[in-house]
Formats: sequence, structure tokens, C-alpha cells
Amino acid sequence: MKERLSSGIEGLDEVLWGGFWAGRSYLLRGGPGTGKTTLGWYFLRAGVDAGEPVLLISLGEPVDQMREHAAEIGIDLGPVHMLDLAPTPEYFVQVESYDIFSPAEVELQPTTKLIVDTVERVRPKRIFVDSMTQLRYFSRDPFQYRKQVLSFLRFLKESGGTVLFTSEGSAEAPDTDLQFLADGVIHLEIVGRERSLEVIKFRGSGFEPGKHAFRLDATGLHVFPRLVPEAFRREFVPERVSSGIPELDGMLHGGIARGTVTLISGPSGVGKTTLGLYFLVEAARKGMRCVHYLFEEDDATVLAHCRSIGLDLEPLLREGRIRLVNVEPLRHAGDEFARLVHQEVETGDVRMVMIDSMPSYRLVIRGEDLAGHLRALCKYLTNMGVTVLLVDEVTHLTGDFRASEYGLSFVGDAVIFLRYFEAQGQLRRALGVLKMRYSDFEKTLREFEITERGIRIGLPPQDLQGILTGTPEVVPRGAHSR
Repeated sequence: MKERLSSGIEGLDEVLWGGFWAGRSYLLRGGPGTGKTTLGWYFLRAGVDAGEPVLLISLGEPVDQMREHAAEIGIDLGPVHMLDLAPTPEYFVQVESYDIFSPAEVELQPTTKLIVDTVERVRPKRIFVDSMTQLRYFSRDPFQYRKQVLSFLRFLKESGGTVLFTSEGSAEAPDTDLQFLADGVIHLEIVGRERSLEVIKFRGSGFEPGKHAFRLDATGLHVFPRLVPEAFRREFVPERVSSGIPELDGMLHGGIARGTVTLISGPSGVGKTTLGLYFLVEAARKGMRCVHYLFEEDDATVLAHCRSIGLDLEPLLREGRIRLVNVEPLRHAGDEFARLVHQEVETGDVRMVMIDSMPSYRLVIRGEDLAGHLRALCKYLTNMGVTVLLVDEVTHLTGDFRASEYGLSFVGDAVIFLRYFEAQGQLRRALGVLKMRYSDFEKTLREFEITERGIRIGLPPQDLQGILTGTPEVVPRGAHSR
């Protein structure tokens, strides 16, 4: 049975369906600073942790400098065997020729012999060569370079090693030939401030296709595989989830269905988050574990608001039934946030999630397909029996009615909309249910207000029409009876 070797990075192993195949060679390609060398360090360190002999062959950066840089992100390369083939200062001073491989294949130059001797002495199970691009600069003949690299990789693999090697793949030094020679190719790139990796080729195995976000910072390299909803499913009992507000539950014919998505939309300040918190608190009181992802407000603001309307959130926070998770949109990529939610659901038995709100979530996606990302995340959550609340803000206070600013109403199994309207010189609020996919619901609008005792929902206004325009008209007496 073929053996898999861990990359040392949990998320990357998921992308590779378990890791690299032992005894093969893999190309890490990308521009300067994309994280190729760091990924190679993780690969070697995973071998050290597994008790394997490992070897790093450096053709560019001095190995002492590598050890320092790796230590800065918490990777100890101390036990790694290292072969430093980077040009020394003496090369410049003495104007010596620097040839990695001799043009004559029958004659081993000292450097080539050093590689052979080191590999035969260490017998490494993992080998990292950084960077193969350097060899191209020292070869005058592309055909000879290709032949030498093929021979080099074959020697390393036949010695019992699994090889990772890097290439910059620039226009000046294209690496198409290296991609053909390798058993697998992983492309790393930076676009703006976003990093991603993609598996281009992986002989003998499937893998997770597409681009996957990753982060490289002071804590190391972290890969966030793109969420595949179809891979997850959990059995759950269908039931109604109450809002804790009798009038709203009546409009919803008992509440929203568990394992569905509810979109709560409306203009700024109308009460969308407040309404969502009612669902969270009621679910938590009934034993469900809930998470509120805050993209705009912080914990203190939410707690202060709940106290001001008599919503008792703090005991539920202390008991761990509700979690408030602050998310900085400009510090997280879409796949990274999805991974955060996935881990919370998998480890915490979460039953309800509120994402607040869509304009800030859109910043996380950064120009990618908002609807596609959101649909994948919501599909995963509903497959796991999690009830989802999405808070969406529309920009117009009055005027033509729209359920969602970004056309997301199709994502919601239910849509609850909140609306301002002006009547008799006062700014008032109305609430309605636009759709419920799996049951009937009340089609009337209800006026509501937010007081120090919470949300109070009244009866449908009998004397007004055109509320959704924001400027309703008084209905003449007797008009309802005609």
C-alpha cells in the first residue's frame, strides 16, 4: 500500500486528500515571497516529528539564515540535515566559476559529488531543494538543463526520498519543463493582500480543486481549504425555532424551521440585529448552542444594547450557550472565515449561527462571488442541522422596496424584512415576512417598536397603504369593505 506523507500543515493535507505520496517529486511554484520556502520547512519539520531523516539542499539562501527565519515563525530546523550550496562571498571576491553540474555527465564535479555523498550518508526520507531556479541560471543549454534536472530528481527519489523543490516560474525563467517533470505541482500566489494556493497536478490521487486561501504571518503558514458542502451531513430532528416573540411566531406559523436559512433585511438602525438576537437567546434558553459572528459591532456594544432593551444575554454568555465572535473583515479571507465557522460547528455542537452583516461579509470576499461563497457556507451549515440567520442591510430608507441589497434573497429559505415608513410626521417601523420555503405564513405587515422592554409588535395597520414605499397613504373609511 502506498504511503502518504503529511505536509505538516493540516489544511494542506486536506487539500491533498491526506498528504504527498512517498517516493515522488513535487514542485512548489510561485513568485518571490509567496511562501514556497516556508511550506518546505513545514514538510521537513513534519518528517523530524515523525522520526524520519530529512535533508534541505539550499541553492540560494544560506542555511544559517534559513534557520533564523524559520525560528521566527516557530519552526525548529535544528535537527534537519542541511547542505548549503548557495554562492559564498568568496565567489565574488575570487571571481570563481560556479557550476552546480558539469557539462560532462561522466565527470562528477566537487559540488555534485557533495550532493551524492550527503544523500548516501543521510538516506533522507524527505528532501527539500530550494530553489531549482538557481540551476537554470548556471546552465547554457536548456536541453542539457532539463536532462540534468530529470537525472537529479530521479537520483533523489531512487535513494528513497520524497522530494519537494521550488521554482519562481517567472517570465525570464519559465518552469514549464519542471511542471512536466514533477509528479505534482502546487502554485502559490499573492493578489493584492490575498494569498492562495492551487494544486495544478497530482499524479495518482484526487485533490480538492480550485484556489484555497492561506495566511502567512508571525504564527506560521495556515491553509484554509475551500468548503465543500456536499462532504458534510448530520442527521437532525426537524422542529420549529421560536423567536420568543409570540406575535412574530404567529406570523411565522410557529417559528422558523431548524436547519434552514433566514434572511433578516432592512435599512440601518431599524432593528435587524436586535431581532436576530431574540432568536439566539430563545434558542439558547432551550439548550441550543449559538454563535453570533460580529463584523461591525463589538461585544461591549452588543451587551449594552441588550441591557437597554431588557434582553438577558449575559447569563447565556457565561454558561457558554451563546458565543460572540468578533471578525475583522479586512483580516480574514472568505475561505478563512468559512474554516472558522466549520471548526466551531464541528467541535462545539453549534445549532444556530448569526452572521452580522452582509455588507461587511462582502469585504471578506473581496470582489469574489459573494452569492457563491455564501451559498456554500449556508449549505454546509444546513446540512449539519444548523439554523442560520443572515443580517442584510439595504441602503435606501424609503422608496422602491428591495428585500436584499446584493440579491441574496434566493439564499434564504425565509425572508423577514424590516422597514421604516413616515406617517403623520413620525418615523415608524414595520415588519413583514416575504417568504417561507417550507410552510405558510402571515402575509400582513405589522407595525413594531423597540422599547426598554424589548420588541413590541402590534396589529396590522388598518388605515394605511403603500407602507413599503416609505410614504404610505391614509385609506379612506370604508375602502376595506369594498
